[in-house]
Amino acid sequence: MQTGFFRSYDTSRMKVMLTNPRKELEVPGPTRVHQLLQRLNLTPEAYLVIRGDELVTEDAMLQDSDSIEIRSVISGG
Repeated sequence: MQTGFFRSYDTSRMKVMLTNPRKELEVPGPTRVHQLLQRLNLTPEAYLVIRGDELVTEDAMLQDSDSIEIRSVISGG
């Protein structure tokens, strides 16, 4: 059985855009939002994760085919 062989050559990646500073990445999936943030060394409470036009929660599953935007939460007074 050669499924491991084929998986190692899988080139599909999730497209991730960070907005501050602006940076585009390709990250292997599937993965949960909290795992993605952990991989990128980002604190979950400080970022919003958006798939398409939808805000997603930390436990949402992200797929290789997803385009993700990660925005920092800004507060002020």
